[in-house]
Order: sequence, then structure tokens, then C-alpha cells
Amino acid sequence: MTPHNLTILGATGTIGVNTLDVVARHPERFRVVALTGFNQVDKLAEQCRQFQPRYAVVPDAARATALQALLGNSPTEVLHGEAALEQVVALPEVDSVMAAIVGAAGLKPALAAAKAGKRILLANKETLVMAGRFFMQAVHDGGATLLPIDSEHNAVFQSMPAGYDGDLAKHGVRRILLTASGGPFRTRAVETLAAVTPEEAVAHPNWVMGKKISVDSATMMNKGLEVIEAHWLFNAKPEQIEVVIHPQSIIHSMVEYLDGSVLAQLSHPDMRTPIAHALAYPERMAAGVPWLDLAKTGTLTFETPDIRRFPCLQLAFDALQTDTTAPTVLNAANEEAVAAFLDHRIAYLTIPATLDAAMQRLGSARADSLDDLVAIDQEARAVARQYIAGHTR
Repeated sequence: MTPHNLTILGATGTIGVNTLDVVARHPERFRVVALTGFNQVDKLAEQCRQFQPRYAVVPDAARATALQALLGNSPTEVLHGEAALEQVVALPEVDSVMAAIVGAAGLKPALAAAKAGKRILLANKETLVMAGRFFMQAVHDGGATLLPIDSEHNAVFQSMPAGYDGDLAKHGVRRILLTASGGPFRTRAVETLAAVTPEEAVAHPNWVMGKKISVDSATMMNKGLEVIEAHWLFNAKPEQIEVVIHPQSIIHSMVEYLDGSVLAQLSHPDMRTPIAHALAYPERMAAGVPWLDLAKTGTLTFETPDIRRFPCLQLAFDALQTDTTAPTVLNAANEEAVAAFLDHRIAYLTIPATLDAAMQRLGSARADSLDDLVAIDQEARAVARQYIAGHTR
């Protein structure tokens, strides 16, 4: 078997670590060509020693020097900077790119992978939220293949009919049902949310995730971003996407058909399942995940989200309805607000307030190019920072 060559963007994050765990279980199937990391240079060095990639990429010269010192005489060539990220996704020998850089920083390398016609395993929400129209056009024009890694979108992908081409009506699909765990505050009294601490917000009941995405889960902004992603991935209108809270996180999402059938994908809440699905697609392979025992799992329950508790979810639906750059504004403001909250600079409920303020100011803007989008992203961040400065603790 000829090994499948991989570039893993964001190798030291949760998705990157889980990807390498799956890859290590199938050494005959995969070869790691490039790994990239941000702050965790020691961890990236360990990964390079284990997987011997041709390239490792870090953000700047200082971290490149530190990584090179840790690697010593390793055959891995250390690169740095944004251009290096775009270089290692477009290498001729690379078959697939795991796009798992968190935040807006993941957009340009994901676009470069699309333009190079790669198979893109997309774990970066912001690529579609910020630049859905431009990214999907790049996928089409570059002849790239797009496979979603988010457990919800991967579940929808698996539950869609074979050969789905973006026409829900033609394939008899009525709507997409995205499940949400409800996070750590699903049952907490709404009037006490103002007192939520960062430590409480990152304590997710089901998933092990990074701090930023854990806060997004607590506010349900992650589900709002996933609604916007689903719109672009599956060509679904806002009214064809519904969010349902499923606290057990066993059903990862569902697709409802016109005949009343609902198809769902079930598994333990472990990101190695969607990662293994996308890595092996259209085949299947072991992911190292425990088998699902439904008898032990017991009852599966469902709830309608309470918008009073999760105002960020409604803001995401509002942004998607506008057909403007409102999703870009929403995402940028959210990144700034979550960072301020994790820094103990603002209260928990200031997060949705910051998003609302940014959308009020910039939510009707339009973009004709990627440069326009980047400019709007930066302007939204400035507006958010200004609002945060006036509402610090």
C-alpha cells in the first residue's frame, strides 16, 4: 500500500494530537510530511521526533530557533511564518491537509490547500464562518475535496445520501438537525450566569477541548458557528438547519428526509471517530475509540435551546440571515471577547453583549474580495476591543 501523505496544521492542539494518535495506529497507511504548531514548541519537537516529518512550521524566527535546538540533527527542516504554512499545504507530495489551526489564522493556509486541489479535512470553523463563499469557490475552482471534521458536520456528512451534490430538495432532505451538549451551564439558573468564571466555563461535561472552544461551547457560540458552517458545507438555508440539545453527546447530528425518516450518526464523544472517518474515506478503519454499548448508555434525551441562556446562538442565526459579512464580524468579535473573558477582564455575559455591539456597528457591511473580508475582520476586532475596554471588570 502506498502511504497517504499528510500535512497537519495545528498539530499540537486537540485535533492535531488526536489525528496523530489515529495515524500512529496505522503506520502502513500514512506518512506525515509536515507538522505545524504555535506556542507549544516542546510538544511539536516530541511529535517531530516520533513522526519524522520533512517539515515543521512555527510562527516566527525565535520559535524556529528554539525548535531547531530541540531537534538537533533531526532530518526535519524547520520553517517559520505564514508563507511557510501555505508552502507545506501545497507541496506536490501532500495528499491531505488536516486544517486544525484555531481562529482566523487558519484561513489562509486552508485557502492555499483548496487552491492546490488537496483533500482538506476541515476542523477550523473560522474558514467557513469568515469566508464561506470565497473558500467554497476556491474548493470548486481548485478541484479540492472537502471533508468536515467537526463531529456534528461529519455526522451530517455520514447521514447524507451518497453523492450529495448540494441540492437538499433533489435528494429528499427536509432539514439538518445539529445536536449540542448544552455545555456546563445547561441547567444553571439564568440569573446566576453573570457570576460564571473562566474556570467554570472551560469545564465541559463531555468533551476534552481547548479553552477557547470550551467557552464557545458554554455560550453555544460554537453551535452558532456550526450553523453557519452547515449552511456552506451543505448548501442549506437557515430555516433548513435546527439545533437540538442532546446532553449525552452520543448522537452527533441528524438528517431528516421528506418521507419522515431521520438518519443519525452515533458514537462515543471522541474526536478520533470523525478524524478516522475522514482520513480513511471512503473506507473505514479503527480509531482507537471504545465500542458504543447502547444498553449501558441508557436514555438519550433532547431539549430545545433556551435563547435567554444562549443568546450567542440567536446572534449566529441573525448573522446568517443577513447575506452580508455579519458572520465575519460575529466571529472576530467573539474571538476578542472570549480572549478577554479568559483573561478575567470581562464578565461572562459581556461576551454576547460585545458580539451584539459589533454586529450593530458593522453587521451590514459587504465584501467583494478576501482583502475586504480581512479588513472587516480587523475593524470588527477594533470595535470589540473598544467595547471591551468600556466594560472591563
